[in-house]
Amino acid sequence: MEASYRIRTVHPEDLNQVARIEELCFPAAEAASKESFRQRIETFPESFLVAETEEGIIGFINGCVTNGRTIEDEMFSQMSFHVPDGAYQAVFGLDVLPEYRCQGIAGALMRRLIEVARARGRKGLILTCKEKLIPYYERFGYKNSGVSRSVHGGAVWYDMILEFEDFAV
Repeated sequence: MEASYRIRTVHPEDLNQVARIEELCFPAAEAASKESFRQRIETFPESFLVAETEEGIIGFINGCVTNGRTIEDEMFSQMSFHVPDGAYQAVFGLDVLPEYRCQGIAGALMRRLIEVARARGRKGLILTCKEKLIPYYERFGYKNSGVSRSVHGGAVWYDMILEFEDFAV
């Protein structure tokens, strides 16, 4: 049965649920810390969206805004990289609880963040992903820019960019 959910901007009181979901969705070496999420919620709540049911948060998407066209590892932990009027919306993470996957929730979160970025006049969005997820993000209009310089969590990442002038609505 598909979940009935809504997407909204994160609130400070969502911190514990968001941190718990991250722990379930990412290996420890790649997962953001609770303190990192606290800083993200304080620094860029407008680009931190959650999906929630009556039972609570089931997924989220978040990332700072930057003028760079790629994500640097330091961006995950240093809020000074956030440029409120920057050109690109970064995506640091797209998490959905395992029991709610394959219901379109991640896609809905991504589409909403794309809408928010476009409405705020961004040039596009950037993210890094593992090779197996490249086709997933290409469905939203992202293009693979090759292996990233990121070594976050010891994994191999690929830089992806969605440029609005290339994006068919």
